[in-house]
Amino acid sequence: MSLRYALLALLTAQPMTGYDLAKAFHSSVGHVWHAPDSQIYPELKRMEAEGLVVATAVARNSRATSATKRIYSISDAGIAAFREWMETPIEYVRERDPAHLRAAYFEWTDPETVRTQLRAHIEHWTEQREQWQIQLGAIRDQSHPITARRLEIFPETEWPRIIGYKIFVYEGLVDRASQQIAWATRGLALVDELEGRR
Repeated sequence: MSLRYALLALLTAQPMTGYDLAKAFHSSVGHVWHAPDSQIYPELKRMEAEGLVVATAVARNSRATSATKRIYSISDAGIAAFREWMETPIEYVRERDPAHLRAAYFEWTDPETVRTQLRAHIEHWTEQREQWQIQLGAIRDQSHPITARRLEIFPETEWPRIIGYKIFVYEGLVDRASQQIAWATRGLALVDELEGRR
């Protein structure tokens, strides 16, 4: 159900169309909570039905007479629900980690397959780290569009908290990626060591 609160979090910055909200989602909170558009739009409709957001129909452009788009705004009930969610302790779930599960049984395959899988792991986490470093840089220099919008609507006294917590999150993500890369790199060295003993 965190998708709902991720969408509410974005709407605390500004009202948005469903399209703009999905785009903002993928370029910001989508880095920590993945959801495809096929989940975002139905969730917006549920949120509207429950009174968490209000949708206003506006003309698509000045020439359009009947074509409209819906702009979503967070309601007072939505703000209250978002605050309640923020104040509720996280219920952690048991982790499912296919990479580490598979690595525990690498002895069942050949060394080159192990190397291929570890290299793929390194490549995946390297790409993730690069994306997170870009986000981190944009937050730090205040060029990230959602962060910049928040800074426009909140008093300057709140800016250190707005920016500081987001930097904290992305630094953690970068650290996680670096740890995964280091783990897989150690795995590559382990393959060479174990195969040298055979």
